[in-house]
Amino acid sequence: MTLHGFRAMASTNLNEMGFRVDVIETQLAHKESDSVRLAYNRAQYMDERRKMMQAWADFLDDLRAKA
Repeated sequence: MTLHGFRAMASTNLNEMGFRVDVIETQLAHKESDSVRLAYNRAQYMDERRKMMQAWADFLDDLRAKA
């Protein structure tokens, strides 16, 4: 597993879980192309990102329980 592979796996699963692409990409720290927007909008989608990361943690916990 590589960092790029982890990002691809996480992105695929989070998309399948129904999360918005913008929220996923922001959480995975893909850089914003607009440097001004990047500098001033660090809390973008924060509520959705928290919910998504809790769903991701629950997903991983479920995988571990099934193993």
